[in-house]
Amino acid sequence: MSAQQVRDGFEELYGAAPEGVWAAPGRVNLIGEHTDYNDGFVMPFALPHTAIAAVSRREDDLLRLHSADVDGGVVEISTLEPGADTNWTAYPAGVVWALREAGHAVRGADIHLTSTVPSGAGLSSSAALEVVVALALNDLYELGLQRWQLARLCQRAENVYVGAPTGIMDQTASACCEEGHALFLDTRDLSQKQIPFDLASEGLRLLVVDTQVKHAHSEGEYGKRRAGCEEGAAILGVTALRDVPYAELDAALARIEDEEIRRLVKHVVTEDERVERVVALMQSGADAREIGPVLVEGHASLRDDFRISCPELDLVVDSSLAAGALGSRMTGGGFGGSAIVLAEEADVPGITKAVEEAFAAAGFTAPRVFEAVPAPGARRLV
Repeated sequence: MSAQQVRDGFEELYGAAPEGVWAAPGRVNLIGEHTDYNDGFVMPFALPHTAIAAVSRREDDLLRLHSADVDGGVVEISTLEPGADTNWTAYPAGVVWALREAGHAVRGADIHLTSTVPSGAGLSSSAALEVVVALALNDLYELGLQRWQLARLCQRAENVYVGAPTGIMDQTASACCEEGHALFLDTRDLSQKQIPFDLASEGLRLLVVDTQVKHAHSEGEYGKRRAGCEEGAAILGVTALRDVPYAELDAALARIEDEEIRRLVKHVVTEDERVERVVALMQSGADAREIGPVLVEGHASLRDDFRISCPELDLVVDSSLAAGALGSRMTGGGFGGSAIVLAEEADVPGITKAVEEAFAAAGFTAPRVFEAVPAPGARRLV
């Protein structure tokens, strides 16, 4: 749906043109999974798939939320309370709550939304909803907040208002990514480095395979992993697992008796090292094909140590590699969602066919396959 269509939909709903139209993208994470809430390193980039919002301020305290895709609702912002809303409206409403809780003078708004970011696919559909609303209200109410500040507020909305214990990566990626680049983000201090990422110039493609297996960050297993990582850090006497040097990993693991905690620590420390390795490769001008084996390592760690893969994700990785992919791994929070596949351009049709046939043979729902090209971050459209 175009910005003009969303604008027209707003006018039809609310009887007047919106004050503006904004967009915020979903993201795919190249490398760095479950490191963000451990103060570690991540490397996402924005997708062309976006949440689009037409928004106008109101002079009262009513928040009217409407979606072109599902039913919305009306709420008085003074009654917003964490945990009270279990629908999609919790994400934009949570942003309003977080802004007001932080002392920003935000009143009511009329909001009409649509999104092309697949829900439950591990591509940050919720962060896109949060960021597009935050950016619109920041502009309309002239709050003067920086992109990283908006990301922090959106994370608080998701953590506290929605109840999903996510890290900062998704919101920062949606708010801050740049077209044609991957974002190297230090989640401790939010320092950023935009790394040029142009696979097409090397005859390569990065595919996203949406397994159609839905996941939800607010479900218990994600929270258990986060709590386990925090316990591991406490045992080792560090602020976060990011503080465990890769070179000292074996010694650190020897100090942890609980096997599950040991596996979680191993994944996070080795995953941070994999992010740094990929960044070094990309900045050195190395052939991007060298990233492939690092992706495979990452999947093995997520599957065997962090234990958040699923049969569908494993099948994408195994079938794509067997068909000639250079690298493949699950991406996102896990327990479903999507995998990424690095491939030669000429091999894409064969790999896509192999994955689809493997899913059919296993009796799984047909996957959705598309190419991922680094797109712009959040922005005003009209």
